[in-house]
Amino acid sequence: MPTGTPPTPPRTDTTRAQPARVYDWLLGGKDNYPVDEAVGRRLPPQAKDAAQQNRAFMHRATAWLADQGVDQFLDIGTGIPTEPNLHQIVQRVVPAARIVYVDNDPIVLRHAEALLVSSPEGTTEYVQADVRDPGGILRSARDVLDFSRPVALSLIALLHFLPDDQDPQGIVRELVDALPPGSALVLSHAASDLHSDLARQVTEEYARAGIRLGFRTRDEVARFFDGLDLVDPGLVTAPEWFRTEPAPAEEDSGIHAGVARVPSGGTA
Repeated sequence: MPTGTPPTPPRTDTTRAQPARVYDWLLGGKDNYPVDEAVGRRLPPQAKDAAQQNRAFMHRATAWLADQGVDQFLDIGTGIPTEPNLHQIVQRVVPAARIVYVDNDPIVLRHAEALLVSSPEGTTEYVQADVRDPGGILRSARDVLDFSRPVALSLIALLHFLPDDQDPQGIVRELVDALPPGSALVLSHAASDLHSDLARQVTEEYARAGIRLGFRTRDEVARFFDGLDLVDPGLVTAPEWFRTEPAPAEEDSGIHAGVARVPSGGTA
Protein backbone atom coordinates (compact mmCIF):
# COMPACT_ATOMS: atom_id res chain seq x y z
CA MET A 1 0.00 0.00 0.00
CA PRO A 2 1.22 3.53 -0.57
CA THR A 3 2.85 5.07 2.47
CA GLY A 4 3.73 8.59 1.35
CA THR A 5 0.25 9.94 0.66
CA PRO A 6 -0.89 13.15 2.32
CA PRO A 7 -3.19 12.65 5.34
CA THR A 8 -5.81 15.09 4.06
CA PRO A 9 -6.06 14.99 0.26
CA PRO A 10 -7.51 18.03 -1.47
CA ARG A 11 -11.21 17.99 -2.24
CA THR A 12 -12.11 16.63 -5.66
CA ASP A 13 -13.54 19.35 -7.90
CA THR A 14 -16.47 17.82 -9.78
CA THR A 15 -17.42 21.07 -11.51
CA ARG A 16 -14.45 21.12 -13.89
CA ALA A 17 -13.17 18.39 -16.16
CA GLN A 18 -9.81 16.85 -15.27
CA PRO A 19 -7.47 15.11 -17.76
CA ALA A 20 -7.16 11.89 -15.71
CA ARG A 21 -10.93 11.52 -15.48
CA VAL A 22 -11.53 12.32 -19.16
CA TYR A 23 -8.89 9.70 -20.00
CA ASP A 24 -10.67 7.23 -17.73
CA TRP A 25 -13.91 7.85 -19.62
CA LEU A 26 -12.16 7.36 -22.96
CA LEU A 27 -10.86 4.00 -21.71
CA GLY A 28 -14.37 2.96 -20.72
CA GLY A 29 -13.84 3.49 -16.99
CA LYS A 30 -16.45 4.50 -14.41
CA ASP A 31 -14.33 6.79 -12.23
CA ASN A 32 -15.32 10.08 -13.82
CA TYR A 33 -18.05 12.68 -13.53
CA PRO A 34 -20.63 14.09 -15.97
CA VAL A 35 -18.39 17.09 -16.65
CA ASP A 36 -15.60 14.71 -17.76
CA GLU A 37 -17.96 12.58 -19.83
CA ALA A 38 -19.24 15.72 -21.55
CA VAL A 39 -15.73 16.53 -22.75
CA GLY A 40 -15.14 12.96 -23.87
CA ARG A 41 -18.36 12.83 -25.86
CA ARG A 42 -17.42 16.01 -27.75
CA LEU A 43 -14.09 14.56 -28.81
CA PRO A 44 -13.77 12.75 -32.15
CA PRO A 45 -14.14 8.94 -32.01
CA GLN A 46 -10.42 8.58 -32.67
CA ALA A 47 -9.73 9.87 -29.15
CA LYS A 48 -10.88 6.56 -27.71
CA ASP A 49 -8.59 4.72 -30.12
CA ALA A 50 -5.68 6.92 -29.05
CA ALA A 51 -6.32 6.15 -25.37
CA GLN A 52 -6.29 2.43 -26.06
CA GLN A 53 -3.15 2.75 -28.21
CA ASN A 54 -1.39 4.59 -25.39
CA ARG A 55 -2.23 1.85 -22.91
CA ALA A 56 -1.12 -0.90 -25.25
CA PHE A 57 2.17 0.88 -25.95
CA MET A 58 2.79 1.28 -22.22
CA HIS A 59 2.14 -2.44 -21.69
CA ARG A 60 4.56 -3.48 -24.45
CA ALA A 61 7.31 -1.04 -23.49
CA THR A 62 7.29 -1.70 -19.75
CA ALA A 63 7.06 -5.47 -20.20
CA TRP A 64 10.07 -5.35 -22.52
CA LEU A 65 12.09 -3.20 -20.11
CA ALA A 66 11.26 -5.54 -17.23
CA ASP A 67 12.36 -8.45 -19.39
CA GLN A 68 15.64 -6.58 -19.92
CA GLY A 69 16.16 -6.50 -16.15
CA VAL A 70 14.84 -3.03 -15.27
CA ASP A 71 13.17 -3.37 -11.88
CA GLN A 72 12.47 0.27 -10.92
CA PHE A 73 9.82 2.46 -12.55
CA LEU A 74 8.77 6.08 -12.03
CA ASP A 75 5.40 6.61 -13.71
CA ILE A 76 4.39 10.29 -13.78
CA GLY A 77 0.84 11.17 -14.75
CA THR A 78 -0.34 7.66 -14.00
CA GLY A 79 -4.04 8.52 -14.10
CA ILE A 80 -6.86 6.50 -12.55
CA PRO A 81 -5.73 2.86 -12.24
CA THR A 82 -6.95 0.67 -15.10
CA GLU A 83 -6.05 -3.01 -14.90
CA PRO A 84 -3.58 -4.23 -15.83
CA ASN A 85 -1.61 -1.23 -14.61
CA LEU A 86 2.12 -0.70 -14.94
CA HIS A 87 3.09 -2.46 -11.71
CA GLN A 88 1.05 -5.51 -12.64
CA ILE A 89 2.75 -5.74 -16.04
CA VAL A 90 6.22 -5.31 -14.53
CA GLN A 91 5.80 -7.52 -11.46
CA ARG A 92 4.63 -10.42 -13.59
CA VAL A 93 8.17 -10.42 -14.96
CA VAL A 94 10.08 -9.13 -11.90
CA PRO A 95 8.02 -9.75 -8.75
CA ALA A 96 10.43 -7.68 -6.61
CA ALA A 97 10.15 -4.59 -8.84
CA ARG A 98 9.65 -1.19 -7.21
CA ILE A 99 7.19 1.27 -8.75
CA VAL A 100 6.43 4.88 -7.85
CA TYR A 101 3.26 6.36 -9.33
CA VAL A 102 2.77 10.13 -9.51
CA ASP A 103 -0.35 12.17 -10.27
CA ASN A 104 -1.85 15.45 -9.11
CA ASP A 105 -5.57 14.56 -9.20
CA PRO A 106 -7.05 13.78 -5.74
CA ILE A 107 -9.39 11.14 -7.17
CA VAL A 108 -6.35 9.25 -8.45
CA LEU A 109 -5.01 9.20 -4.89
CA ARG A 110 -8.17 7.58 -3.54
CA HIS A 111 -8.13 4.87 -6.19
CA ALA A 112 -4.39 4.37 -5.86
CA GLU A 113 -4.76 3.61 -2.15
CA ALA A 114 -7.22 0.84 -2.99
CA LEU A 115 -5.90 -0.56 -6.24
CA LEU A 116 -2.16 0.05 -6.66
CA VAL A 117 -1.23 -2.89 -4.45
CA SER A 118 2.20 -4.39 -4.96
CA SER A 119 3.20 -8.01 -5.16
CA PRO A 120 4.43 -9.31 -1.77
CA GLU A 121 8.04 -9.21 -2.99
CA GLY A 122 7.93 -5.73 -4.50
CA THR A 123 6.90 -2.19 -3.62
CA THR A 124 4.28 0.14 -5.04
CA GLU A 125 4.16 3.73 -3.83
CA TYR A 126 1.91 6.64 -4.79
CA VAL A 127 2.99 10.29 -4.66
CA GLN A 128 0.54 13.13 -5.13
CA ALA A 129 2.55 15.75 -7.00
CA ASP A 130 2.60 17.83 -10.17
CA VAL A 131 4.99 17.15 -13.04
CA ARG A 132 5.76 20.87 -13.03
CA ASP A 133 7.64 20.21 -9.77
CA PRO A 134 10.20 17.66 -10.98
CA GLY A 135 12.51 18.34 -8.05
CA GLY A 136 9.78 17.49 -5.55
CA ILE A 137 8.90 14.33 -7.47
CA LEU A 138 12.51 13.19 -7.47
CA ARG A 139 12.89 13.83 -3.74
CA SER A 140 9.83 11.70 -3.00
CA ALA A 141 10.83 8.99 -5.48
CA ARG A 142 14.25 8.63 -3.84
CA ASP A 143 12.52 7.36 -0.70
CA VAL A 144 11.55 4.25 -2.69
CA LEU A 145 13.81 4.01 -5.73
CA ASP A 146 17.59 3.58 -5.78
CA PHE A 147 18.90 6.12 -8.26
CA SER A 148 22.32 4.46 -8.32
CA ARG A 149 20.68 1.72 -10.42
CA PRO A 150 18.62 1.98 -13.65
CA VAL A 151 15.16 3.52 -13.41
CA ALA A 152 12.54 3.61 -16.15
CA LEU A 153 10.81 6.99 -16.37
CA SER A 154 7.32 6.68 -17.85
CA LEU A 155 5.63 9.76 -19.34
CA ILE A 156 2.60 8.32 -21.11
CA ALA A 157 0.20 10.80 -22.76
CA LEU A 158 1.32 13.49 -20.31
CA LEU A 159 3.51 16.10 -21.97
CA HIS A 160 0.87 17.33 -24.41
CA PHE A 161 -0.90 18.73 -21.33
CA LEU A 162 2.09 21.07 -20.91
CA PRO A 163 2.12 23.91 -23.46
CA ASP A 164 5.51 25.37 -24.34
CA ASP A 165 5.18 28.22 -21.84
CA GLN A 166 5.32 25.61 -19.04
CA ASP A 167 8.77 24.46 -20.21
CA PRO A 168 8.14 20.76 -20.81
CA GLN A 169 11.63 20.41 -22.29
CA GLY A 170 13.21 21.71 -19.11
CA ILE A 171 11.02 19.46 -16.95
CA VAL A 172 11.97 16.34 -18.89
CA ARG A 173 15.62 17.35 -18.86
CA GLU A 174 15.63 17.71 -15.06
CA LEU A 175 13.99 14.31 -14.65
CA VAL A 176 16.25 12.55 -17.15
CA ASP A 177 19.39 14.14 -15.74
CA ALA A 178 18.65 12.38 -12.44
CA LEU A 179 18.63 8.95 -14.09
CA PRO A 180 21.78 6.80 -13.97
CA PRO A 181 23.22 5.04 -17.06
CA GLY A 182 21.10 2.15 -18.26
CA SER A 183 17.88 3.90 -17.30
CA ALA A 184 15.11 4.47 -19.83
CA LEU A 185 12.60 7.08 -20.90
CA VAL A 186 9.22 5.73 -22.07
CA LEU A 187 7.19 8.47 -23.73
CA SER A 188 4.04 8.89 -25.80
CA HIS A 189 2.72 12.21 -27.06
CA ALA A 190 -0.22 13.43 -29.12
CA ALA A 191 0.82 14.54 -32.59
CA SER A 192 0.03 17.82 -34.28
CA ASP A 193 1.40 16.68 -37.64
CA LEU A 194 -0.31 13.34 -38.31
CA HIS A 195 -4.00 14.33 -38.35
CA SER A 196 -3.94 18.09 -38.00
CA ASP A 197 -7.72 18.60 -38.31
CA LEU A 198 -8.44 16.08 -35.55
CA ALA A 199 -5.65 17.53 -33.40
CA ARG A 200 -7.18 20.98 -33.76
CA GLN A 201 -10.63 19.66 -32.82
CA VAL A 202 -9.33 17.88 -29.72
CA THR A 203 -7.37 20.96 -28.64
CA GLU A 204 -10.44 23.17 -29.03
CA GLU A 205 -12.72 20.83 -27.07
CA TYR A 206 -10.29 20.56 -24.17
CA ALA A 207 -9.86 24.34 -24.22
CA ARG A 208 -13.62 24.75 -23.83
CA ALA A 209 -13.24 22.79 -20.59
CA GLY A 210 -10.38 24.99 -19.42
CA ILE A 211 -7.65 22.45 -20.22
CA ARG A 212 -4.76 23.71 -22.35
CA LEU A 213 -3.00 21.31 -24.71
CA GLY A 214 0.27 21.47 -26.59
CA PHE A 215 0.25 18.84 -29.34
CA ARG A 216 3.63 18.58 -31.11
CA THR A 217 5.24 17.45 -34.32
CA ARG A 218 7.49 14.42 -34.52
CA ASP A 219 10.59 16.63 -34.58
CA GLU A 220 9.39 18.48 -31.48
CA VAL A 221 8.70 15.22 -29.65
CA ALA A 222 12.12 13.92 -30.69
CA ARG A 223 13.72 16.75 -28.71
CA PHE A 224 12.56 15.10 -25.47
CA PHE A 225 14.98 12.27 -26.32
CA ASP A 226 18.01 14.53 -26.86
CA GLY A 227 21.15 12.94 -25.44
CA LEU A 228 19.51 9.51 -25.18
CA ASP A 229 19.84 6.38 -27.31
CA LEU A 230 16.53 5.57 -28.98
CA VAL A 231 15.66 1.89 -28.92
CA ASP A 232 14.55 0.30 -32.21
CA PRO A 233 12.17 0.92 -33.92
CA GLY A 234 12.81 4.52 -32.83
CA LEU A 235 10.23 7.27 -32.59
CA VAL A 236 7.17 5.87 -34.35
CA THR A 237 3.41 5.86 -33.88
CA ALA A 238 2.20 4.01 -30.79
CA PRO A 239 0.91 0.90 -32.65
CA GLU A 240 4.21 0.65 -34.54
CA TRP A 241 6.34 0.32 -31.40
CA PHE A 242 7.05 -3.24 -30.38
CA ARG A 243 10.11 -5.34 -29.55
CA THR A 244 8.73 -8.86 -29.30
CA GLU A 245 6.26 -10.84 -31.36
CA PRO A 246 3.41 -10.95 -32.00
CA ALA A 247 3.42 -7.58 -33.68
CA PRO A 248 0.44 -5.38 -32.79
CA ALA A 249 -2.23 -4.91 -35.43
CA GLU A 250 -1.60 -2.11 -37.88
CA GLU A 251 -3.68 0.93 -36.95
CA ASP A 252 -3.89 4.55 -37.94
CA SER A 253 -2.66 6.67 -35.07
CA GLY A 254 -2.10 10.24 -33.96
CA ILE A 255 0.35 9.32 -31.20
CA HIS A 256 4.15 9.55 -31.34
CA ALA A 257 5.87 7.01 -29.08
CA GLY A 258 9.37 5.87 -28.26
CA VAL A 259 11.73 4.35 -25.71
CA ALA A 260 15.30 5.50 -25.17
CA ARG A 261 18.18 4.51 -22.90
CA VAL A 262 20.46 6.75 -20.88
CA PRO A 263 23.94 6.08 -22.34
CA SER A 264 26.87 4.97 -20.22
CA GLY A 265 28.35 8.45 -20.36
CA GLY A 266 25.13 10.00 -19.04
CA THR A 267 22.97 12.52 -20.89
CA ALA A 268 24.54 15.24 -22.95
